[in-house]
Amino acid sequence: MSSYQPYSYGGGYQPPPFPVVRLRGLPFNCTDIDIFKFFAGLDIVDVLLVNKNGRFSGEAFVLFAGSMQVEFALQRDRQNMGRRYVEVFRCKRQDYYHAVATEVNYEGIYDNDFHGSPPPSRAKRYNDKDQMEYTEILKMRGLPFSVKKPEIVEFFGDFKIVEDRIHIACRPDGKATGEAYVEFASAEEAKRAMRKDKMTIGSRYVELFPSTPDEARRAESRSRQ
Repeated sequence: MSSYQPYSYGGGYQPPPFPVVRLRGLPFNCTDIDIFKFFAGLDIVDVLLVNKNGRFSGEAFVLFAGSMQVEFALQRDRQNMGRRYVEVFRCKRQDYYHAVATEVNYEGIYDNDFHGSPPPSRAKRYNDKDQMEYTEILKMRGLPFSVKKPEIVEFFGDFKIVEDRIHIACRPDGKATGEAYVEFASAEEAKRAMRKDKMTIGSRYVELFPSTPDEARRAESRSRQ
């Protein structure tokens, strides 16, 4: 065994940095799929497009499977997406989690720089998943890319799900995005199943979010294109 320890600065072992990068200067019609293509060959765990006041800001966070992947990703700094140069730079774990929290809390409409009175469309948006409106659909995010329906059925083993209404989202090239939509017997059952939020499938922590039949249908039709 070598005694080499990565990122050691005389203070003993330090864990490798959180494997996330921030992108800036993205085209305003950019989608997750464009980012997967931009980083072709790298193992992406999550893509978060940052919205400000309900509009895409041209920034995104990309979470990779490990810190080595980040080094490869940084080599793509200032490469083109369409006609735009895209900046790729390191960022902190807190920046990524803050962006995720903002997206989950306000569905990308609310922005922390915005101090006016909230527009009426925001009146029903809540900060807590407990208080969000539930339908019978939950969205799963952060799944292993190899996940199959039986593993999702087993994950929700204590809850009544509609087994033929599980949709694992795919990109146009057929690869999984790490997301899935699951239909439960009722909205109440879906809300109960939120107890499984942040539990694991394999080695991955899976996040759950309230979703809608409409969002699930859109994801399904994108996968078929």
